[in-house]
Amino acid sequence: MSASGPAPTGIGEWVSPITSELITGKVLKLGAPMYSRDGSLFYLEGRPNEGGRQVLICKRSNATGPQDITPPADSGFYVRTRVHEYGGGEYTVSPDGSPVYFTNFKDQRIYRQDLDPAGGPPGAPAPLTPADQGLRFAALSVDTARNRLVCVCEEHPGGEHVPATAVKNSVVSVDIATGVVTTLASGRDFYHGPSLSPDGKHLAWIEWDFPNMPWDGTELVVASVGEDGQLHSHIRLAGGREEAVQQPTWSHDSGWLYFITDRTGWWNLYRWDATSGSSAGVGAVGPAMNADLGWPLWTFGVQTFSLLRTGHLLALYNDPQEAGVSLGVLDTGAASGQWSRLNTGFTHYGSPARLAVQEQEGGQSIAIASVVSSPTRSAHVGVLTVPSVAQLLTTKPGDWRVVKEASDAQVDPGYLSVPRCISFPSTGGRTAYMVYYPPANKDYVLPPGQLPPLLVKSHGGPTSSTAVTLNLLIQYFTSRGFAVADVDYGGSTGYGRQYRNQLLGKWGVVDVDDCSMAAVHLADQGLVDRGRMCISGGSAGGYTTLACLTFRRVFAAGASLYGVASLELLAQDTHKFESRYLDLLVGPYPEAKDVYQARAPINHTEQLKTPVIFFQGDEDEIVPPNQAEVMHSAIKAQGVPTALVMFQGEQHGFRKAQSIRTALDGEWFFYGKVLRFPAAMPADLPQIVLDNM
Repeated sequence: MSASGPAPTGIGEWVSPITSELITGKVLKLGAPMYSRDGSLFYLEGRPNEGGRQVLICKRSNATGPQDITPPADSGFYVRTRVHEYGGGEYTVSPDGSPVYFTNFKDQRIYRQDLDPAGGPPGAPAPLTPADQGLRFAALSVDTARNRLVCVCEEHPGGEHVPATAVKNSVVSVDIATGVVTTLASGRDFYHGPSLSPDGKHLAWIEWDFPNMPWDGTELVVASVGEDGQLHSHIRLAGGREEAVQQPTWSHDSGWLYFITDRTGWWNLYRWDATSGSSAGVGAVGPAMNADLGWPLWTFGVQTFSLLRTGHLLALYNDPQEAGVSLGVLDTGAASGQWSRLNTGFTHYGSPARLAVQEQEGGQSIAIASVVSSPTRSAHVGVLTVPSVAQLLTTKPGDWRVVKEASDAQVDPGYLSVPRCISFPSTGGRTAYMVYYPPANKDYVLPPGQLPPLLVKSHGGPTSSTAVTLNLLIQYFTSRGFAVADVDYGGSTGYGRQYRNQLLGKWGVVDVDDCSMAAVHLADQGLVDRGRMCISGGSAGGYTTLACLTFRRVFAAGASLYGVASLELLAQDTHKFESRYLDLLVGPYPEAKDVYQARAPINHTEQLKTPVIFFQGDEDEIVPPNQAEVMHSAIKAQGVPTALVMFQGEQHGFRKAQSIRTALDGEWFFYGKVLRFPAAMPADLPQIVLDNM
C-alpha cells in the first residue's frame, strides 16, 4: 500500500498473498478430537499433499508436541471409513489411551494399534476384522467389560458397486480377541450413534427407515445388555416420522440418557431417567431455546454437547440471532436453569461440530478441546483448561491454547474480509439469510464509480449451512476484488425445523429463488455490479448453481463442482444413504417423474445460455461423473462457453492438493475470460481448455 492509501485498480489486477498454493500447501483438515482418561488428546489430520490422507494424531499431557500414530504414507494406512460414503467416527481410543482402533480406507477393515504411554513409537497396526467380506465400520466405541467394540456396520455383499437395495446396515459388536462380528440390532434401514452406558448395562442408538433422512425423522431406542452380550427389553424413547432425534449420551453414573430432539421445532436437549423403565421418564433439560443444538447427521462422530460430573452441560448451538456457532454452559441443577454463553471469540467448532471434554474426578480440572476458528482466525485444535466450572464463565478468548494449527501461513488482516450476516426478502414473503463478504485488500480499491463483481456460494447438502469461519477459498476471491455471498437458503440448518422443511418438495425452487434473490438484494442495495454476478457450488450446491443458470437470468457465469445435473440420474444411481433423499426433496420416483424432469438442468439445456465450467472427480459414487459429462457435451454443442475438468482418482469432494488448486484457479480463470478481466492459470498447473471461447 502506498503512503497515499490503496491504489484504485480494476478487477484482475489486484495482487493477493492468498494463493491456491498457500491454501493447499499449508492448510490441514483437522477434526474428530477425543480424550482418553489419562488426558491424552487425539484428533485427525487430513493432509492435501498426501492425497488427502487422514492421520491419527496424539498429544499426550506430558509431551511437548503432537505425535503421528498412523504410519507414514507409504504404509498404505489412511484413517477413514466409507459408511454412508461420508464417513466419520472412524476411530476410537481405549479409556486408558491404548490401544486405539481405526477403520482403514483402503480395505475398510478395523485395525488395532498399541501405543507406548511414555510417548515412544506406536506399534504396527494389526487387522481385527476379516478381509474381503464387504464390511464397513463407523461410530466405534470400546466395551471394556466384554472385550469388544460396539459400532455401526454397513455390509456391501459382493464388494464395491452393489445396488443400494442390497446394502445392509446394523449395530454390531466386534470381538477384540477374535475379530468375530456379531449383530446386535438390525432390520431398520439405518443406525447411528450407538452409546453404551458407563456401567455396561444399557445400549442406546438412533435408527430410521426410508425415505427419511436423519434430520427428517429418527427414533431413539435403548435396550438392556444381557450376560451374553445380546440386547433385551427394547424401549422406544423418542422420535418418529416427523421428529429427529440424535446424539444419545449417558451421564457418568449411567442414571440418565441425554439426547437432542426437535419435537418443539428446534433441536433442544432432553433426558431419560434410566430407573423409570419406560418412555415416561423423558423430560426436557433446561429452558426451551429458539436455537439448534443439533447438527445434520451427514457423518458419524458429531458431538455437540458434553456432561460434567458437577451437573453442568456444555453445548454448541446455532442461534439465528448470533453470527456462527456459540458455546454455552447450563447448570441442570439450578432453579433458573439458564444458558450462559461463553466468551470464546470463536464462531465455528469443526465440520462436523464436535466437543471433547476431559474432567478430573471431583471437577478439579476441566479441559475442552475442539477445532475452533472465527472469520479472522484460522482453524486449529484449541484447548481450554480451567480449574472449575465457575472459571469457565469468566474465560476469555486468549485463555485457549493452540495444540495444532491447520495452517502455518500468516495472512495479514489487511487482506481479510470480515463478513456480516444479512437477512433478505425472498419469494412468497419468506425471509432468507446470507453471510456477506465485501472485497478487502489493503493495497487496492476499485476505481471510482465501479462496483465489485459478486460470487454467490450455494452450499452443499442441501440440508446443511454456511460456516462463519476463516475460509481462504472465499478470501481468495475477496482479496482479488470480488464480493462473496454465502447463502443459507430455505432448507438450511441452524434456523429450526420450519425453515429446514421449506425445501421439502421444493428443491430446485426455494434454493434457486433464495440464491437469486440474494444477488438481486445486494445489487439493489448498491453493493455489487448487477451485470457481473456469478454463482458456484459443489454437490447439491452445484445443482442449485446449474438450476439458477438454467431457469433464471440473474448470473453472468457459474461453476459446478461435482454438481447434480440430472435429478433422475441421482435418484437412480447413487449410494444407499441418499438413494431416497429426493423422495422428500422432490417427490417419490418414478411417480413424480414429471417434476424431476421439469427441475433438472440436464433436461433443459436449451435454456442454459450462461457460461459454466464443470469440475468433477472420476471416482465419485455420490454424483457419478456421467452427469457432468452429459451436461458439458450438451452445452458445448449449443455453442455456450464452457469447460470440463475431470480429476483422476478423486471422489466426492477434492482431497488432492493439485485438484483443489486447479479447481480454484480454474474458476477464477474462467470468470476472467467471461467477464473480460485479466486472469491466467498458474504455470505449474494443468492448463484448462475452454470450449466456445
